[in-house]
Amino acid sequence: MRGAKSAKWVVGAAVIALAATACSSSDDSGSKDKAKASSGSSDGIVRAWWGDPQNPLEPANTNEVQGGKVLDMIFMNLKEYDPKTGKANLEAADSITTTDQQNFTIKIKPDLKFSDGTPVTSSSFVDAWNYGALVTNKQLNAYFFADIDGYKAVHPSDDPGAKPTSKTMSGLKVVDDHTFTVKLAQKFSTWPDRLGYKAFAPLPKEFFDNHAAYLAKPIGDGPYMIASYTKGTSMKLVPNPNYTGPSKPKNKGVLLKVYTSDDTAYADLQSGQLDVLDTVPPADLPHVKSDLNGRYLNQPAGIIQTFSFPMYDPAWSKPGMEKVRQGISMAIDRKTITDKIFQGTRTPATDLTSPVLGAAGGYSATLAGDAVKYDPVKAKQLIQDGGGLPGGHMTLGYNADSPHKDWVDAVCNSINQVLGDNKACVGAPTGTFADFRNQITKGQMKQPFRSGWQMDYPLIDDFLSPLYATGGSSNDSKYTNKTVDNLINQANAEPDTSKAITLYQQAESQVIKDMPVVPLWYQNGEAGWSSKVSNVTENAFSVPVFTDITVN
Repeated sequence: MRGAKSAKWVVGAAVIALAATACSSSDDSGSKDKAKASSGSSDGIVRAWWGDPQNPLEPANTNEVQGGKVLDMIFMNLKEYDPKTGKANLEAADSITTTDQQNFTIKIKPDLKFSDGTPVTSSSFVDAWNYGALVTNKQLNAYFFADIDGYKAVHPSDDPGAKPTSKTMSGLKVVDDHTFTVKLAQKFSTWPDRLGYKAFAPLPKEFFDNHAAYLAKPIGDGPYMIASYTKGTSMKLVPNPNYTGPSKPKNKGVLLKVYTSDDTAYADLQSGQLDVLDTVPPADLPHVKSDLNGRYLNQPAGIIQTFSFPMYDPAWSKPGMEKVRQGISMAIDRKTITDKIFQGTRTPATDLTSPVLGAAGGYSATLAGDAVKYDPVKAKQLIQDGGGLPGGHMTLGYNADSPHKDWVDAVCNSINQVLGDNKACVGAPTGTFADFRNQITKGQMKQPFRSGWQMDYPLIDDFLSPLYATGGSSNDSKYTNKTVDNLINQANAEPDTSKAITLYQQAESQVIKDMPVVPLWYQNGEAGWSSKVSNVTENAFSVPVFTDITVN
């Protein structure tokens, strides 16, 4: 989904600042919530770390972690992913059937309602997907609907000014209030497992009838609903009384508190002003268990940390620069960095996926080969053979409101040592995650920048298609390669899972060869919590399972 966890990734995963009108939910509830949090009186409310997201809370326009965290709480999709295994299980859907892996009949459960009391119907999904795909709506996740027949008519290209010839996809048909059909452009056997990703969430009538009102207070069909949001301060979520799914909250709500400093968040966690922190500063990892009396978890998650090159900039994409990009990758001492900075919460990457997939799911311990092995001599030679760093130096961009500075500096130091120049690479911080992501999505980066991925669903496809297919929803480097596109399309259409994975891995090998992105390490999910809450766990995507948290 998403640019990985404050990384998210991680994507994912995650990989949304509400519109200006949303920032003024000015009924004093935000300030009251803040006062309660400061006094330590949570009234059954879980207080959790958060960062202001990039865009308004539209499911098809959210491809980063902080916005995704909220969407996961306020929406229930046709499928949802098991917190422990990541397996896609039916949720809003009663059944999803097909006889040919191309034409699907979807039946939704009866009596489902949005938090405003209006019904969830087949049209709630069909209208939402058509809106997400329509090029003039400029939704970041439009790419996820590209497999549906008729997508090209509503989204002929990503070029500015592209004109659709239709406003709806021919592959979507409403049969009745609880049934709709989907025709894909080609066979895609694992397509239904995508449907837990929040780009596929249903939308209420208000979204279309009064868009500004929706943006001011988004409406979903999930376990929580939004009570208030003050940009830069907090978002309060409370249980949705109309939710009938299996994940009913065991608390009275969640207060997501915005932090621009991870050190401040960690201090608040220790003092009891914060209950859940799912990004521990690297400097505190050696003593986090003792600081929190054991209230800390560290587990594998579907997240990979990377940094990307702006392939839309000729300085980084001209012929021969692939050698420079490969040399930069080989100049990074991943083992030393993960050992010394991350204290066992990261593992050097060997491919572009995640070990949580397992070999049967497409993970490979050898696919990237020498491209991710620390080799100072070969690294320096490759950089020289490719013409050297553009302008003789590079910066590595990152958002300063999450704990990235230490590892960015370490990566640059490793590159500098290889090149014998302590100014060859330097970190380039941007104040907030939202501002950082806005620069990336607008194609304004002229130098390499922190990226990453938190999986949206546990398939190798999710680590490749959104990120490296031409026009992919999270293809931040604007990388394009016809061989990669063709192999991904072949893999999508292959009904034999093992054969499909082989094709995906062939595409992945080509990406590694081109090196538009440098794989760094796999990131574990981690979280610390206060003595005021219990039952804190994280799902396979490294997001706290908020519905299960209880307040002591």
